[in-house]
Amino acid sequence: MHICRKINGRDCKCKLLPPCPSSQTSTWMFRTALKRFQNKWKSYRHRFVPWVVLNLSKNEKTLRKVTERLKDKQVPDEEVSQSLLQLFRVLLRNGANKGGLCAAQTHFLRQVTSEENPVCGDDAMLQTLGFCIDRKPSTLPFAGTGVFVTKGFVPKGATVAMYPGTVYQAYEPILLQSIRNPFLFRCIDGVLVDGNDKGISKMVFKSCSGRDRIGPFMMSDTSWLTDSPQNPLAVGQYVNNCSNELPANVCYQEYDVPDTFPIELRLYLPNVNYSSDTQRPLRCVVLVSLRDITVGEELFSNYYTIVH
Repeated sequence: MHICRKINGRDCKCKLLPPCPSSQTSTWMFRTALKRFQNKWKSYRHRFVPWVVLNLSKNEKTLRKVTERLKDKQVPDEEVSQSLLQLFRVLLRNGANKGGLCAAQTHFLRQVTSEENPVCGDDAMLQTLGFCIDRKPSTLPFAGTGVFVTKGFVPKGATVAMYPGTVYQAYEPILLQSIRNPFLFRCIDGVLVDGNDKGISKMVFKSCSGRDRIGPFMMSDTSWLTDSPQNPLAVGQYVNNCSNELPANVCYQEYDVPDTFPIELRLYLPNVNYSSDTQRPLRCVVLVSLRDITVGEELFSNYYTIVH
């Protein structure tokens, strides 16, 4: 259609306009939205219970089976505590060196160490645990972000990562936080860990973390909500599910923080209780290596544990 008016009695020389592109635009937008939904679904389906039930028989190698709850642990909790304490003490030295600690923490540090040249970041992890991990695009199609070993060597039975987030007891409300949230981890006893670092989940964690502060001491670490966590282990929520072709090399292990865990080191724990009156110990979830893992390998876990 061409609508124009004559100018000075002469015919208009302008070019005819092309047909209205609204139908083509609508088709393009629909295809784009459909493709985006398909990609999202391929990443999320492993957490969608009806899909899991219908596909268990097809993905037998992605399941982890234990005979009872107490046998779900790959290594004793004491070994997990030892690994965390070694790393956290080095991170504390680094924090004091940068002037990022309160006076009480700095005073404690001077009592327990005389080291003058503390290491930081990946060096702290490499020094204490013998390896480093980092987030990168996954090797799995449509899986988004994954976690890789970037330095060193991971021996079997090592604490490789931590699953950060707000900890909810089975009776506590989590409806709003669970909407469109693919980062909810369910423990065997029904405790939930919300590892989402965005939206309402992020606000809830920061609020609870500030609430639990004891004097000058922080009881949890909020830096996992950023791109640069102080605790380099706190990226476990980005470990992808294994497949029949790529079996799991790490597994989840529930770990209750003991009462003897030093108060000055709790600022590196990436978990916090939703309720301040929770009587149970703080629940953390760590990822433990099932075999030796070399540099460059991506970490894969079993999203489903079958307890007989």
